Amino acid sequence: MSDKPYKGRREDYRLLTGRGKYTADHDIAGQAFAYFLRADRAHAKIVRIDTEAARKGDGVLGVLTGADIIAAGWKSPAAMAFFKGIGGSTLRDPFRPALAHERIRFVGEPVALVIAESEYQAQDAAELIEVEYEDLPVIVEASDAGSDQAVALHDGVPNNLALDYVYGDQEKTERAFSEAAHVVRVDLRAQRIAGNPMEPKSCVARYYAAADTFEICVPSQGTSDFKSALSQITGLDRSRFIIHSIDVGGGFGIRNEIYPEFPALMLATKQTGRPVKWNGTRSETISGDHHARAADLTGELALDATGRILGLRVQWLVNLGAYCSGAGALINTVAAPTSSAISLYNVPAVYGRHRLMFTNTTPTTAYRGAGRPNVSYLWERLVEEAAKKLGIDSIKLRRRNLLKTSQFPLKTPTGSTYDSADPAGLLDTALDKAEWKSFEERRRTAKKAGRLRGIGLALFLEPSGGVGREEVKIEIQSDGKLAMYALAGPSGQGHETVFPDVVAQILGLPDDRIELRYNDNAMPKLAGTGSFGSRSLISHGAALAAGAKEIIRKGQDLAAKDLEVAPQDVTFADGQYRVAGTDLSVSLASLIQKHMGEAEHPLDTNMGIATATAFPSGAHVAEVEIDPETGLLEIVSYLAVDDCGTVYNHTIVEGQLRGGLMQGVGQVLGEHIVYDPANGQLLSGTFMDYFMPRAHLLPSTTLMDRGVVSPANLLGAKGAGEAGATGSVPALANAVLDALKPLKIESLDMPYTPSRIWQAISSAAARN
Repeated sequence: MSDKPYKGRREDYRLLTGRGKYTADHDIAGQAFAYFLRADRAHAKIVRIDTEAARKGDGVLGVLTGADIIAAGWKSPAAMAFFKGIGGSTLRDPFRPALAHERIRFVGEPVALVIAESEYQAQDAAELIEVEYEDLPVIVEASDAGSDQAVALHDGVPNNLALDYVYGDQEKTERAFSEAAHVVRVDLRAQRIAGNPMEPKSCVARYYAAADTFEICVPSQGTSDFKSALSQITGLDRSRFIIHSIDVGGGFGIRNEIYPEFPALMLATKQTGRPVKWNGTRSETISGDHHARAADLTGELALDATGRILGLRVQWLVNLGAYCSGAGALINTVAAPTSSAISLYNVPAVYGRHRLMFTNTTPTTAYRGAGRPNVSYLWERLVEEAAKKLGIDSIKLRRRNLLKTSQFPLKTPTGSTYDSADPAGLLDTALDKAEWKSFEERRRTAKKAGRLRGIGLALFLEPSGGVGREEVKIEIQSDGKLAMYALAGPSGQGHETVFPDVVAQILGLPDDRIELRYNDNAMPKLAGTGSFGSRSLISHGAALAAGAKEIIRKGQDLAAKDLEVAPQDVTFADGQYRVAGTDLSVSLASLIQKHMGEAEHPLDTNMGIATATAFPSGAHVAEVEIDPETGLLEIVSYLAVDDCGTVYNHTIVEGQLRGGLMQGVGQVLGEHIVYDPANGQLLSGTFMDYFMPRAHLLPSTTLMDRGVVSPANLLGAKGAGEAGATGSVPALANAVLDALKPLKIESLDMPYTPSRIWQAISSAAARN
């Protein structure tokens, strides 16, 4: 096989030639194999677990139950919960054992773990385990969880309420509504969906007894976060964990979680003295990986007689599932709803209340968009409803209420600061390129062909970046190349390509002389986190850029000494230090070589920055056609105009946008995790029952860059990874309802499956 470099992303050559290394590719000599016995019901007391027959099975090395987890004294991973609820209340975060103890709370929860010489022996033995259950009442919907008749899922959590969270100014908002000429309201449902990365959840674990250290291979969006969580669970120092996570087959937020299987496998390797490997199945991924969205959304707008927005009231009823995930509470409170509450509109008063409820379902967490699609979906449906009620064209209503570019940076009523945006420019570009004015001609043509055509616009603004401090190190290697250490945790974003390019441009060095080393166990101790929230370029990238500039500063002193001038007389450009007004110069590359062999290279640099939040925004336009005879929906065209700040690699950004679009399309057209409300059984647990979007569903897509440089970070960048999902959900929803408008269908919950659309059309025909 040729080793000729591939002229694209650096990652591509390795991945396309089968040289990627995922968790399943990790093997440790002498490893045993694991299989999880999972709960076959949603809610029950565990009366008895009989593991005797399983322990006698062929090749069986051990069987663990919840009692073993309790005996180990290990904790459960803590949810991110620095925020407060009503009256200063805190998030109720119940203990979640790695294996269910005394009670199971959702279908698929791990109950026992079998370790054997082979995967098949472990599975055979698991079938010999006898579990006696005492069934308990089941709660599937968040709307049922808080009733007086509802069973309590956790001790000390009355009414199954994990958190009652409010934000904004209630008094000012109520005053705005009392003075309003018009009030509009929408009630929406953001259905539960599954992340479904290509790579199923898996883990390989080994314990070193002499050093009391664990070596773990997992798919991860950032090993630093994993070390912190495992330290909290076990009580061991972070240094006791060696974590491998090289290639990750999709992250999307759900791979930034510590799942119960991981500490269970750690305990298994510790007790058996053997490395233990577990490869999850697709069924386990769908049922056990944390789900997403799962919220009932209510929004109200107060407007004056001319259509100017006076206030916004918001309510979310969130289904957290059976336990708190790491990010579930965060993304349904401060991460998106509070920080981007007013979207791109000028809203003087805001009040929101979000109730987070426990149910007998799989826990929910961050997933591409992480709360943002819910915010934009609610906003853009509210604007359309307001336009209809006031008899105003929806575009005119938007223009009347758009924030002006001159207002940025803008402190919002909920306390966040929008860094920069050009709302009118986004809107004008989208309307022009989508040929909005001539749409009615296209609608008439479609009608003649017996089809319903609709167009939908969505404006949005979302948070990206932020979260504490990020540290990196740039180090000169023995061959003169630069190694960059960062806690990047990539899962397809192109970090190995973009980060060296950014630093190469600053230093004036060839990019093939610079290598990114992420999740490297040889790296120095660094502060920071992994890749999530569209933060990688803003945080890791900006820290590396700051490090590169520090190298230039250090090199200036070396160059001045080499050229026998004062440092202030030396300038730097394109990899060369020059003495102003002379022909004296020395290259950075030569300075690197000159100091090779020293105990520590003088240009080695550690750099840390406080990361800031930047706010990307966009205007998306979708056109759809519906066959009224079958309910079949076709996306005819899609235009996305996005402000991602400074773009450093257009190909990669476009790939990120298209990926987000497809996941938004999946949510709109068919993705839906469904539980039987009577018994909590998962009804969509395989790809036979769970819809996944295909490429043909989005045949014609136009992406346009209309960036405004962010003043919030050194690179002027904003997030790009989640914009597609954030903009596509409301744009497509508006387009579908616009297509159905002639039939007097005013509301329809996602997903817009042919069956659901056909039923809506049939019901409308019967009414009319």
